Amino acid sequence: MKTINNISRIALAAMALSAGNCLCAQNAVTVVDRPVTSVSNNYTNFREPLKQVPLLKLPVGKVQPKGWLRKYLELQKEGLNGKLGTISAWLDKNNNQWLSDSGDHGWEEVPYWLRGYCSLAYILDDREMKDEAQVWFDAVLKNLKGDGFLGPRNYEGENPELWAQMIMLWALQTYYEYSGDERVIPAISDYLKWELTVDDSKFLKGLWQEKRGGDNLWSAIWLYNRTGDSEILPLMDKLHRNTSDWTQSGTLPNWHGVNVAQGFREPATYYLYSGDPNMLAATYNDFNIMRERYGQVPGGMYGADENARQGYFDPRQGTETCAIVEQMASDEILMGITGDPFWADHCEDVALNTYTAALMPDMKSLRYITSPNMAISDEKLHGPSIDNNLRGMLSMSPFSSRCCQHNHGMGWPYYAEHLVMATTDNGLAAMLYAASETTAKVADGIEVMLEETTEYPFEDKVTFTLHTQQQVAFPLYLRIPAWAKGASVIINGAENEASAAEGKYIRIDRTWSDGDKVVLNLPMEFSTRVWQQNKASVSVNYGPLTLSLKIDENIEQHDSRDKDFVQDDSHWQDGVDASLWPCYVLKPGSEWNYALKVDKNFMPVDIKVTKKAYPADDMPFTAESVPFEFSAYGVQIPSWGYDATGMTDQLPTKFVAKSATETPLKLIPMGAARLRIASFPQYRK
Repeated sequence: MKTINNISRIALAAMALSAGNCLCAQNAVTVVDRPVTSVSNNYTNFREPLKQVPLLKLPVGKVQPKGWLRKYLELQKEGLNGKLGTISAWLDKNNNQWLSDSGDHGWEEVPYWLRGYCSLAYILDDREMKDEAQVWFDAVLKNLKGDGFLGPRNYEGENPELWAQMIMLWALQTYYEYSGDERVIPAISDYLKWELTVDDSKFLKGLWQEKRGGDNLWSAIWLYNRTGDSEILPLMDKLHRNTSDWTQSGTLPNWHGVNVAQGFREPATYYLYSGDPNMLAATYNDFNIMRERYGQVPGGMYGADENARQGYFDPRQGTETCAIVEQMASDEILMGITGDPFWADHCEDVALNTYTAALMPDMKSLRYITSPNMAISDEKLHGPSIDNNLRGMLSMSPFSSRCCQHNHGMGWPYYAEHLVMATTDNGLAAMLYAASETTAKVADGIEVMLEETTEYPFEDKVTFTLHTQQQVAFPLYLRIPAWAKGASVIINGAENEASAAEGKYIRIDRTWSDGDKVVLNLPMEFSTRVWQQNKASVSVNYGPLTLSLKIDENIEQHDSRDKDFVQDDSHWQDGVDASLWPCYVLKPGSEWNYALKVDKNFMPVDIKVTKKAYPADDMPFTAESVPFEFSAYGVQIPSWGYDATGMTDQLPTKFVAKSATETPLKLIPMGAARLRIASFPQYRK
C-alpha cells in the first residue's frame, strides 16, 4: 500500500480545518486541495471549542444508492445481515441482555448487528426492518438505569465493561438522525456523564474498550455538537488519556487487526477537541506504520489474520471481515475530519477490491479472513500460517465467526451514506462514486436533488443532474482520485479542463438551474505497484480496480451445522432451517501458480482489456459477469503450491525455477475474484 506524505497531508488538513481558505469566483471551475471550511447553515456543525470540519455526513436516508450498490443493499436485506435476527442465538430475544436486566446473552452481538441493520432499514425505507429495529431501540431507551448507565452491566473483574455500549451509541446516533426521537439525546447525555463518574483506575480497562476508546470519543463529539453541553467536554480528555496511546512514534500500542482498523483514527478524533496538529499527524503515522510493515499488498488492507506478526506479511496473509468494515468506517470519518481525498481513495480501494470478495454473491455467508493471494478458501486448520488457528477461518459460512457474522452489516450501508457529503460552505461534495440520488440542503436552506448516473467503477464517466425548484448558487466539489490523470468536466455541454487535479477536487461554483448536467470524466489507465518488501511482486491496476488472475472456482456446499465449519461460540437459534444457510468451500479448478510477464517499467507485456456488457442484474462483482476481462502473459512456477497446513504458500523468490513456456493469462478485477492471486511474482526475459 502506498503510504502518505505526512507533512503535506497534515498541512493541507490543517488548512482545511481553518476558516481562512479563499473562496472561488462565481461560475468558476477550479482545482482545490480541500473544500472550504466554514459554518454550515443547513446541518449540525462542530461547535466551539471543537475544530470545524470541511465535510458533514448527511442524515441517513438522504443518499439513496442505485445500481450495483442498491443491489448489494437489497441482497444484504435478504441475506445474513437482514435475517440474522431469526438465525443467530445471540440475537434471540428470549432472555437477551439488551431486552432485560436478567438476560444472559447478546453482549456485543446485538449492537454490532443493529448498527448496520438499522442503517440498512432506513436507507431502504423497509417497514418490517424498521419495526424490528424499533423493538431494540425501545428496549434500550426503556431500560435506562437510574445512574445514567445504558444497556447491560457487565464487568471485567472490577472494571465496568463498556465496549458494547460504544457500539450501541453509534446505532442510537443513526436512529436519532432518522427518527428525531426525543429520548435519544438525554439517554446518551446521561450515559456519557455517568462515564465521567468512573475513576480512571477502572475506566476503559480491558482489551477491546481500551484499544477502541476513539469510538466512544466520536459519540461524545456527536452529542456535544447537538447540545453544546459543556459538562461533556472534560470527558474528551478523559477518554483520550485512558485509551491506548495511538500517538507513539514508530510503533502501535496493539497489533490486533480490528483494533488497528478503528484505533488508528483516535488521535485525529481527539485533534478536533485538542487542536494539537500532532494528534492529526499521529493518525497518518499509524496508517503508514501498519502499511509499511504489514500492508505491502494490494487491496488496501494488511496481514493481520487476528494479529499482525513479525515475519508474516506475505500477501497470503489476510484480514478479518470485521477489520475490513471498520477500516472503511474509519476512512469515512476521516474524510469528514480532514477533507483529504486520500481517505476516499482508500475507502474505495478497500471496498471495491477487498470487501466485495469477503462474502458470497448472495450475501448469505462470509469468511473470517480474506487475503490478496488466496488460491483456496476452505475449512481446515491453517495455524501457524494463520494466527487464529481455528477451523473455518477461510471458508464461506454464515457462522464463520461470532464477531464478523454480526458486524459486517455496516459496510455497505455506511458506504452508501457517504457517497455525497455536505460541505460546511453550504455546498455538496461527491466523495465515493456510485449511481445514487441525494436530497440535501444547500445555500441558505434550499433543498435540491443531485442525481448521479454511472456504472463506476466499470465506467470512466459519472453524470450529475441537478433537480431544483429555483435557481440556487452553491459550490459542488468532485473528488478526483489520485489515479485519474487527465480528469475533466463538461457542464451543460461545455468542456472544462482541470489540469493536475488528481488527488484533489474540482470545484464548480455557479448558480444552478433545474436540469443542469455535469459530466465527470475519469480516464482509466493501467498502472502497477511493485511491493519490494514482498519479493518485488507486482500488482496491476485499471483505474480504481486491482486485477487478479482469473481462477476457476470449484464450489463445495456443506452443512453449516457440521463442527468442522462452525466456531464453538457461534450458535443457531432453535428451529432454524439450516439448509437455507449452507457453508461453502472454494477450491481452484485451474492453475494459479504463475509469474506475470512484465517489461522494464513493470507493466504487463501486451496487456489488453475487453469490455463486456454491464450485467442486467447489477451484479458486476462476480467472475461470471464482471464487465472487464484482461489478457496478459505469464509463466508457471511448478514449486509454488500449498504449505504444510494446506494454505496458499508464500511468494517464491526470483531465483525459483520457472516454466520455459509462456502462457496466456486471463485477469479480472480482484473484487470479483473470491479465489485470487493479485500480487504476482514478476517475470522478465
